[in-house]
Amino acid sequence: MTKIYVYSPGKKANNPQRNGLLLRLLLISVWAILAPVTTSLAQSDSVQLASRDQVTVASRDSLADVWDVYYQYINRKGHRRTENDKPGLHTTLFPELAYALQTGVAIGLNMNLSFTSANPEQNVSTIISTPQYTQYQQVIIPVVVNFWTKENRYNIVTDWRYYDYSADNFGLGDDSPGNADDRLTYSYLRFYQSILRQVAPNLSVGIGYALDYHWHILDVNNTPQINNDFGQYTSTDHTVSSGPTFSVQYTNRRNPNNPQSGFFGSVVVRPNLRWLGSDQNWQSVVADFRKYIPLSSTGRHILAFWNLNWLSLGGQAPYLDLPSSGWDTYSNMGRGYVQGRYRGRNLVYLEAEYRTQLLSNGLLGAVVFTNMQTYSNYPDTSQFGRLLPGGGVGLRVKMNKHSNLNLAIDYGFGIDGTRGFFFNFGEVF
Repeated sequence: MTKIYVYSPGKKANNPQRNGLLLRLLLISVWAILAPVTTSLAQSDSVQLASRDQVTVASRDSLADVWDVYYQYINRKGHRRTENDKPGLHTTLFPELAYALQTGVAIGLNMNLSFTSANPEQNVSTIISTPQYTQYQQVIIPVVVNFWTKENRYNIVTDWRYYDYSADNFGLGDDSPGNADDRLTYSYLRFYQSILRQVAPNLSVGIGYALDYHWHILDVNNTPQINNDFGQYTSTDHTVSSGPTFSVQYTNRRNPNNPQSGFFGSVVVRPNLRWLGSDQNWQSVVADFRKYIPLSSTGRHILAFWNLNWLSLGGQAPYLDLPSSGWDTYSNMGRGYVQGRYRGRNLVYLEAEYRTQLLSNGLLGAVVFTNMQTYSNYPDTSQFGRLLPGGGVGLRVKMNKHSNLNLAIDYGFGIDGTRGFFFNFGEVF
């Protein structure tokens, strides 16, 4: 198997000043994201967002997409059905020939079902699935649902997936070597299901259930002298994490496909319990905050910020359930690094992105982004390690103007020469 990364970062000792810098960066980022969310500003932001999303959802000529190009220059005798212009179900379905660092070349299908409304205060619901078969003989079948009932009264959140997977394994902590010849193969079933009830404008609380089941785990490690963290951490060929979830969510962004303004915040607490089938009792907390700031009245220039805090507490979490690069819900965290490049007991992640339209009709856009991730050290998990920066640029192609859905094509890079292309159906966050 061709290795993507060949580098060997030196070991670095814990540095209290570095950890103090991390804490300050985290506090500043959370303050920057949360400070605007007062009651008055949230109401104002919601009004601005409503008027802007009304144009996106209901107006035929507000934007152009790839189908306009198709009918104007290729199939000139054809035409789009008029019902596609109206609020309701908007289907975007494309076969794909893609590439990712962790999969190599992949063939598959991109599917996005978006449910829009004439009511500008109604959140857009989405069903996303991107089944793939890859160059490395991986099978990937995810189904992710974010469904809102009328007047945003209930939010049904689903993340189901099946993987027959293989991935390079780099070990634990911020100093895990990139030149280890270690690969994990396994099958994976994820079943996350929750329902939230609105208790105040834009604020919801809910409960659910989460299952992570890995089996047929096999570690093929040809360089144990460089890194044997997996072998030292666990010796089992299957793991189960199972438990209820408790969620609190605040959001006044209306369209998760491509937010134009607003705020999204979510905290999910998950106690994994032996009596529900878990291998051990342990807990996870995922706090996800996102803020979108329009820099122009037309929405052509937007600043977006993302802060993700992912903690595993209590007993020992299974190795493959630990926080890791690119293992968030949409596999978007840490552009510039291969999925699973870094892994640890706790993770703090920050990202900022500038988004702009290249064409006035919205057909093409561009982004510039920067990110930073850091993990608690291993085996000492009481302190965070070094900061791991990344960044890059990207192109946006409008796939469906009625659901405001983009195809994201990014080139990202990180430290120690890591780099690669990253593709996504919809904005990265």
